[in-house]
Parts: sequence; C-alpha cells; structure tokens
Amino acid sequence: MNPTGVPRGCDPSISAIFYQLCDLTAVWGIVLEACAAAGMVTSFMLFVIVLASLPFVTDKKRKGMVALQASILVFTLGLFGLTFAFIVDRYSTSCVARRFLFGVLFSGCLSCLVMHGLWLVLLERRGSGPRSWTLWLGALALWLVEVIINTEWLIITEVRNPLSDPIALHHPCIIANQDFVMALIYVMLLLLAVVLIALPSLKHKHKQWRRDGAFILVTGFFTSAIWVTWIVMYTYGNGAAGHASWDDPTLGIAVVSNAWVFLGFYAIPEVCLLTQEDSEQEQPLDGEHVYPARTLVYGPDLKEPEPTQQNVYVENKAFSMDEAAIEPTTPVSPYAVYNGQRQSSVYQPTEIALIAKHLKEMDQGARIPRATAPPLNPGSGRSSLSRSVESLASQEWS
Repeated sequence: MNPTGVPRGCDPSISAIFYQLCDLTAVWGIVLEACAAAGMVTSFMLFVIVLASLPFVTDKKRKGMVALQASILVFTLGLFGLTFAFIVDRYSTSCVARRFLFGVLFSGCLSCLVMHGLWLVLLERRGSGPRSWTLWLGALALWLVEVIINTEWLIITEVRNPLSDPIALHHPCIIANQDFVMALIYVMLLLLAVVLIALPSLKHKHKQWRRDGAFILVTGFFTSAIWVTWIVMYTYGNGAAGHASWDDPTLGIAVVSNAWVFLGFYAIPEVCLLTQEDSEQEQPLDGEHVYPARTLVYGPDLKEPEPTQQNVYVENKAFSMDEAAIEPTTPVSPYAVYNGQRQSSVYQPTEIALIAKHLKEMDQGARIPRATAPPLNPGSGRSSLSRSVESLASQEWS
C-alpha cells in the first residue's frame, strides 16, 4: 500500500472499487482479468469464423447446428465479461449483474447443448433430425425459463433489501450464499440433462455423430465437476477455513474456468469439423431411384453390347421367305486397337453418334427380305398333287 492508501500498481485517480483490477498484491484479480480478456478475444474470433465459414459448409446436417454453436459463443463471451463483476469491489451494479447474469448466461450455454444432444438422439432413431430453426426455438424456450426465474428472484431480493436501508448501503450484496445457490436449481437441472442426453449418442452408427456426442458429454462432465467444487467452497469450504473474503475469487474462477471448458471441449472442436465433408455415403430416400450412368468403353477387352433385333415380319405359309445372306464383314481382331500403351482416356460417344452409327450398319450389312411365290412351269396345268396321284396308280398296276 502507498502512503495515500492506494495499492501498488494502481493510479490514485481511479475509483477504489477497481483496485483489484490493478493491485499487484492481489494476484488472483490480475490472472482472472488476463484469462477473461483472452477468452473474450477467442470467443469473438470463433464467432466470426463460424459466420465466415457458413457458405462453405457442405454437410446440410452439420449446417443446421451453426445457429446453436453461434449462440453458445455469444453466451460464452458474456461469461468472460461477467468475470469482471467478481473482480471489482461490490457495489449496486455489480451485485445486480451477479444475481441476474450468472444463471442466465450459464442456462443459455446449457440449453444449446441440450438441444444439440436431443438432435443427435432423434437423428439416431428417426434417421433425420428437426430443422435448425426448431432447435434454436427450443433452446430459446429453455433459456427464457431461467430468465423469468432470475427476474422474479431479483425483484424479490431488491424489494426485501432496498437501497434506502442503511445496512444495504454498506453491504449492497447482502444475500446468503445458500440463497444464491438455491436460485440456480434450474441451471443444475439443465446440466444434468446435458449429461444424460449425451449418453445415447455414444452408440450412434456414424462416427462423426458419436464424436459430437462425446464433445457434449465431456463438456457436461467437466462443467459438473466445476459446479460441485465451487458450490462446496462457496457454501461451506470458505467459512470452515475462516476466509470469507474468498467468495468472490471462488465465483470468478468458476466462471472463467467453465467458460474455457465450453470453448475448449465443445466450441473449438465443432468449428474445426464444420467444413469437413461427410465421410459416410447417405442412402437414397424412399421414392428416389438412382440410375447408373451408361459408360461405353472401347478397348481390347470391352465392347459395346449389340442390341437384340426383333423380327417385324409376319410369317405367311403361302409365301416363302428368301432372305439374302448378310454380307460378311472383314474380320477384325479384338487386339487390333491394342498398341502396348495404357489408355489415357475413355471414349464416350454421344447419343446422336450412336444412332447414326446404328443406321449406317443397318444400311451396309442388312437387306430387306422379299417374299416370292412358288415357281410354276409354263404350259403345265397339273399341280404337284395330281402328279403324286398318277405315280401311285402306276405303281398299283405294275
């Protein structure tokens, strides 16, 4: 301390409520301030990256999660900003921010994680998840519940302890630690839902969605560990150790560490996978037929199959079909086109070229058969039947 009562590292012109931001003897304030500032910069950069990479997302399913991921980054940015309310000294504005924003910001992050886990469960059971705007509205509904709870609780506590009360003037954050924790019961329920809803996603048939479920589960697990630690220290540990002044550092460390958990175990991995292509080939939907493209390869081993010719002529017993023999074409060896080099390209003729080629082969190699009547000897009035009768009669007489 300086002779004037100003801590070492602080300017005498600043207000006393901001001394912990610059006091070199209070190392925890400077460390939290640096971590919170770095987290704010990281969250803002990730938010810009998510918006910039949106046109390059090829997977439609992963593209539907962009709204939830961007919302988590916004709430995480707010958590890093809330840390400064626990570093500065207690006064009316910082106390209101603590009471209201602590549960609101955490519920926003956890609501998005719950809806992401629910989408993974529906994707596994039905094969397709709900639309992105439906998921975002669901997360908004879960978040508004905590907003209403905290608003009502803030009004009640402010009415019970008005600023005109002399005790409230000297102790603006006059509220029991147990009451502060009890006001966060809904946030704890959301945290439990995050852990439970992420478990079925670990058995997803696709590897990429199992990873998303693992990210949510790890984030929920570390968040639960942080919350159990700070609640025990805030309600029992600090009082048992005789350090009631550790309450603000306890809450500030909890907020910063949990915000970095949201970034490191969920936001950053999801942003890295945002532009990744889907490795699993999706099956065609019902009613859709996939026709393979017809490829014609001309080479020594493969040749175009000849179409089956149908006989369009009607057979008549009164006439005989004199089909002209098809002129034999020059025999060509199937290895004539092989020159010992690998084929660098495959010839794929167009439909017009195939039709023209087929017509040309019909004109050169086929003739229209003509029907002719049986030959008749001129001047002969007897038929073949009468000649056979006379031959039989001559045999009998003989």
